[in-house]
Amino acid sequence: MSELTLFLIRVAFLAVLWIFVLSAVGVVRSDLFGARVEEPTASSEARSRWSRAKPAKPRRGAPTHVLVVEGRSQGERADLSQAPILIGRGADAAIVLDDDYVSTRHARIASSGDQWFVEDLGSTNGTYIGSVRINQPTAIAVGTRVRIGKTILELRK
Repeated sequence: MSELTLFLIRVAFLAVLWIFVLSAVGVVRSDLFGARVEEPTASSEARSRWSRAKPAKPRRGAPTHVLVVEGRSQGERADLSQAPILIGRGADAAIVLDDDYVSTRHARIASSGDQWFVEDLGSTNGTYIGSVRINQPTAIAVGTRVRIGKTILELRK
């Protein structure tokens, strides 16, 4: 092989090595600090407040909030009027769980009509209803226990 070919192979190898190192640093950074979330400006917040329709009153017997019933974050709650509810370790989550088995963006609770659904967002350790791991959006009712890591949540009235 010529000297030029060996030199180009070495440079290509170093470039691939640096791409790998930089991507590994990016993954570690996003795992430690979470994803960047831009803060809304006052003018855009005021515009969005006026453009939003007034939320409808929940019908009688419908759930109104999600409550952490077991785990380190016991007692933490999120109103369903702010749906969809993001659950995880990240700062952008509506319910922030201090649990080593919870991903930054672990699960989401959202509604479709009068029905509420829980959806796993591709977490490593999974989301469970009872002892069953869910793989797709699954309907939940008032009192259904949803386990995320070592934390248990419920829909409540």
